[in-house]
Amino acid sequence: MAEGDTKPRSLRNLRGRRRAWAWPGSWPRLSVVIGRVLGVGAVFAYRGQVRRGLSEWLERHRHVTHPVIRLARGGPGLDGLRIAFISDVHAGNFLDEDDFLRICARVAEHAPDVVCLGGDLVNRWPQQIVHLRKGLSLLQPPLGTFAIYGNHEYETTRDPWQWRSVLEEQGVEVLLNRGRRLSRGGATLWLAGVDDLLAGEPDLEAALDGCWPGEPIVLLAHHPDFFEEAADVGVDLQLSGHTHGGQILIFGQTPLRHTHEGYWAGRFERDGAQLYVGRGVGVSLIPVRIGAPAEIAIVTLRVS
Repeated sequence: MAEGDTKPRSLRNLRGRRRAWAWPGSWPRLSVVIGRVLGVGAVFAYRGQVRRGLSEWLERHRHVTHPVIRLARGGPGLDGLRIAFISDVHAGNFLDEDDFLRICARVAEHAPDVVCLGGDLVNRWPQQIVHLRKGLSLLQPPLGTFAIYGNHEYETTRDPWQWRSVLEEQGVEVLLNRGRRLSRGGATLWLAGVDDLLAGEPDLEAALDGCWPGEPIVLLAHHPDFFEEAADVGVDLQLSGHTHGGQILIFGQTPLRHTHEGYWAGRFERDGAQLYVGRGVGVSLIPVRIGAPAEIAIVTLRVS
């Protein structure tokens, strides 16, 4: 890092990395067209008894996982703190109000200390956020409920004011390039959120503004490939979604290109920083998951 420069090199080159990740040629456009055609077909199929059957199947295959993350720093009051992480809801065509109500009821049963919504809460239209109202009302974690933007929030509109207003009226705090101090048992951590890596304007420096020296940091970033930036500045834990765990795995492989660093699902470590990638609770394009079941993650923090 050059003298006097407070940003990691990867942050300064972020726009160049976005361009480098763009798919070459016509295959990406063709794949999007094919996906949307399949999606439109599924919309018509996803009705009545067929829709109910698919909804029940997805619910049966939606796992509650209990990852344990050990922090190298932090006071003993943080030991055992539980974070419910829900991402990639994609409310709309394949997940409605009742589906999300069931998801939130399962989360509430585990009584987490904090709930984090990891982006892509809506699918194609901003008004789909209303499907989340009743479910969110079930969540009353003592340390609050927080949300970040995903790429689908920007695909619906460049100004997701309706998305944000519905969340805020339900008591959800949106962390758009900013952070919030959480306290438990006399110990604190800095919970921060950044804008979406590809569709938004993530500003990690702003998100960490206010963090105390030595204070553990939990970062919400929709795209897991932001982990390079997080590790560069010593973030303790990044929580991400976006990948759906591949959603459809054939012999362990997926046609998706949602991570260029191989961060598909689960826990990763780099330079002492940790990343947990959830598989998400919903689906996109088609209401099918193969080899990558949906996931509600109840993350437990342990302080070494």
